Amino acid sequence: MTMRNQPTARQMRLGAELRKLRDAAGKSAKDVAGLLGISSAHISQIEAGSSGISEERLRRLAAHCACTDEGLLTALVAMATDRTRGWWEEYRGVLPQVNLDVAEAEHHATHLQEVVITYVPGLLQTPDYARAVFSYMRPELPESELAPRVEHRMRRQSAIGGDHPAPYETIVHEFALRVRVADRRTSLAQLRCILDRIEQGHPSVRVIPTDQDGFAGADASMMYVGGRLPQLDTVLRDAPTGTLFIDAEAQLKRLRTLFRKVEKASLDPSASRDFIHRMTKEL
Repeated sequence: MTMRNQPTARQMRLGAELRKLRDAAGKSAKDVAGLLGISSAHISQIEAGSSGISEERLRRLAAHCACTDEGLLTALVAMATDRTRGWWEEYRGVLPQVNLDVAEAEHHATHLQEVVITYVPGLLQTPDYARAVFSYMRPELPESELAPRVEHRMRRQSAIGGDHPAPYETIVHEFALRVRVADRRTSLAQLRCILDRIEQGHPSVRVIPTDQDGFAGADASMMYVGGRLPQLDTVLRDAPTGTLFIDAEAQLKRLRTLFRKVEKASLDPSASRDFIHRMTKEL
């Protein structure tokens, strides 16, 4: 197969899962290479996501590694054989790779759970709100880079819209709803947009009021992306160096617990809707 110069996060995740199968079986890259009739270097490339793997070879690898989890095997085969060129590919070379990886992760998600503290969730932002956020970046972006970012963010929202939306639950802090990234008109339109989405029955929005007791999760922002199996879940977290894709089981467990703790500090969806509605009256 052709070598990939820049594998996607999804391709690297597949490689990492195959590496886990090999490690669990106690086999070296050389052992597996011999069984599959390829070089050890090729195995390393597959596990790094820089080379693909056919369904036939993947199933042989799984058999040699004594993988009896048919559900996992089916999910890995789907990842390996998926040749979808999603809408995000239109932005290759235009936006950073991580933007494409985030959109691809959301597209394939079985469910999405998000906690946001400082901004309205990207999946719920209006174009004007998104433009204001991106306009604040330093160094300042020229229009030729600003416009694609706004457009890409709007197109990401297809993951939770259309005929088959991924179930989406978001917990947003009152601060994020109140801060005016632009002006009163933009803030009011943003809140009304969220209310319209809620009235349409999707997504589930929960608010953490600033005066809520028992919330110390100022660093809790995250996007939890459900995989076809829990072991294929991923968490996206922003960091100074960019968005991190977290998939280690111990970390996933910790972040699932964090989400539940944050959820306990939030209002239920009905009370949250009323809370946002009152905010529009105040504006």
